[in-house]
Amino acid sequence: MSEIASVADLCGQNLPGFDATTDYWQATVTEAELSQSPLPPYAKSYPARLPDGRYLLLPLRGMPTADGSAPDRCVASLIANQASIAVVEQLALHMAEGARAHAFDVIVGLPTLGLAFAPLVARHLGHSRYVPLGYSRKYWYRDELSEPVSSITTPGKGKLLYIDPNQLNLITGKRVLVVDDAVSSGTTMVSGLKLLERCGAEVVAIAVAMRQGTQWQTRLRRADGSAIPVVAAYDCPRMERRADGWWPEYS
Repeated sequence: MSEIASVADLCGQNLPGFDATTDYWQATVTEAELSQSPLPPYAKSYPARLPDGRYLLLPLRGMPTADGSAPDRCVASLIANQASIAVVEQLALHMAEGARAHAFDVIVGLPTLGLAFAPLVARHLGHSRYVPLGYSRKYWYRDELSEPVSSITTPGKGKLLYIDPNQLNLITGKRVLVVDDAVSSGTTMVSGLKLLERCGAEVVAIAVAMRQGTQWQTRLRRADGSAIPVVAAYDCPRMERRADGWWPEYS
């Protein structure tokens, strides 16, 4: 029994107040097929509405607290490389449709989970290739073609974002569409924008599966202060705990 309990803990099934994510991200459903109301309060999941009127049910994940106490803030989670191929394809199609309004020459994918979407978005938009950025440094990479990066969902410091010097000529002087899985605080995306600017690329738009909250809006701007357009398959708020469950945090 102790071994079984340990496996359940490792699978996340015993996290207080939150579901294991095993069965999430596998299908989209109509409103009639939803297992919960699309309106708050929410208990363990958030129904994200897609442009075609269908919903993708997302598990809620508590934000860590400094003292290890029960979280009073949470976010809806999407892990693209654990989602079904059909769901990733559908989200990529919505991302591509939103990006069509913007004129760009090349598509750049951000690691790690943005690389699940970038080739699909490129294909839907009629591009035969895309340029991937990465966290793994090959021996021929150059330090000046890197940028420090951090993320709301990935703790720790010291990670660097790289571009392969062999692909530099594909983006220098070009208009770029940046593809990632999500934007929340905007810190990861800012690192990508800084690296692309150093490479001589002009970012004309960003396409993500999920726009989370609104913090990113003040950070994703051009040098002249104008906002960089961010298109998405869906939006979801950050959540705060109230007596009857989780509610969108609007502040």
